[in-house]
Amino acid sequence: MAAPSIRFAGQTPRPIAGFALSSPPMKAACQLKQNRVKQMQQGISSIIKGISKNKSFSHCLAVQTGSNSNFSPSETIEQFYTCINDNNLEQLAKLLSDDCRYNDLSFRQPFQGKEDVLRFFKQLTSVMGKNVKFRIGHVCEGDGLTAATDWHLEWQRKQIPFTRGCSFYECAEEGKNLIIKDAKTVRESPIKPGLFVLILLKIVTTLFDDFPKATERFLKNPDVMPKTLLKIYNTFLRPFISPLLASYINLWKLVARLLGFAFSIIRYILKIFIK
Repeated sequence: MAAPSIRFAGQTPRPIAGFALSSPPMKAACQLKQNRVKQMQQGISSIIKGISKNKSFSHCLAVQTGSNSNFSPSETIEQFYTCINDNNLEQLAKLLSDDCRYNDLSFRQPFQGKEDVLRFFKQLTSVMGKNVKFRIGHVCEGDGLTAATDWHLEWQRKQIPFTRGCSFYECAEEGKNLIIKDAKTVRESPIKPGLFVLILLKIVTTLFDDFPKATERFLKNPDVMPKTLLKIYNTFLRPFISPLLASYINLWKLVARLLGFAFSIIRYILKIFIK
């Protein structure tokens, strides 16, 4: 490669003494710069990976979405299930707003207010015992301060059948913390009707299409029909059916007591022989 030169008007080009791009010092300098750039790129990449693994990164996301809290909705939901598993109702109460609403679709009416919701979770943790725990799967954050998660119950880290579910949460800011103000839970049904659901849906939609006016009245006030049927039952059927139901219920109570007694005997025997 020719050495660089300087050319003035009316003069022939003159080479610059001692300057050549192909000289060994220039090559070494270029190689040194390339190595430094590569090291900087690797350092930036490692910093980004470290930030993404750090829990405080979720706080950065929360700041970008306009939240001033120290926790993201997903971290609040994780704390919520940790409190349930630890039977820590005192800490659980701090994660609920005073007007919290918990709608478990397994129940007819939602639980309204912090006291009502805490009463439900107190009953839930008591029946779970010390070995049954919630195991949450994916926690996804939505618009605003919302989050959703799927979960199931485990007994000593073994999944219990028919205990899967999904929950959806809406949070609100309280100072520097996030609290839950609305929740909805859908639980897996142990009954698997399969195609019968489609057959039943077809019957219902056909009736709706054949009787549109009656359907509109029913959908505006769906409690009217059950109340009407209850009135008919109380007036005409209850005097005859109630005695039969009472005897039937008493019979099954006796059967349940006998089964409970037999189960206690079997359990006692197994404890003796299996240690």
